Amino acid sequence: MAGDTFNFEEAWVRNQQPATGRRAEAHRIAAAMRRVIDHLVQVAAPEESLRAAAEALEKYAERLAQYPVSRAYEGFAETANAGDTNAFFDHSPLIGLANPLAPPIRLAVAGDKVIGHANFGVAYEGPPGYVHGGIIAAAFDEVLGMAQSLTGNPGMTGTLSIRYRKPTPLLTELVFEARVTKTEGRKIFTHCTVSANGVVTAEAEGLFIAVGHERFQQMAEASLEAAKKDS
Repeated sequence: MAGDTFNFEEAWVRNQQPATGRRAEAHRIAAAMRRVIDHLVQVAAPEESLRAAAEALEKYAERLAQYPVSRAYEGFAETANAGDTNAFFDHSPLIGLANPLAPPIRLAVAGDKVIGHANFGVAYEGPPGYVHGGIIAAAFDEVLGMAQSLTGNPGMTGTLSIRYRKPTPLLTELVFEARVTKTEGRKIFTHCTVSANGVVTAEAEGLFIAVGHERFQQMAEASLEAAKKDS
């Protein structure tokens, strides 16, 4: 990446500032859409109500399709000082406040650790009353990915090994705790646990391979170009 080396902790602190303007409204609509998803998967609404909602959403989808295409990491692909890292974090499928797919997981950097808090609703259900194992895996990948970014030379997931100790309950405050255990050249080794009511329900070991900021920038630019061609 051109310019100064990207500092994850500084970027994350900037991201935590209260949202205003367009970003605040993006957070607001994502929160509303999460409520729609939550109700849709568990409420027995009548046919006419579902029809009206579908028609309204279809119209809004058509309205959004009229605007230019932009990607979450468009600013992130610029220099560390000029890039809009808020956009990068906001659109994550696990932590993004502007992404209705995200629970979201709320993360904080605590020294050399990353602490996450999440409460998964019924849209994430696997076994009755418990979080789907694949969602837990995705959450681990996201939290570990944030932890490995603290090395200053972030990479991409090489392997992810998970041990499911107990079913992880829905509608319960969950705590993730992740850290880097060691580095060997380009290899970054990480560990994470998730707990419910003080009991560890699953743990993960992740191996990330550092690819460098320049490679990330190339990937972002290529994806942006492809998106513009498809629009």
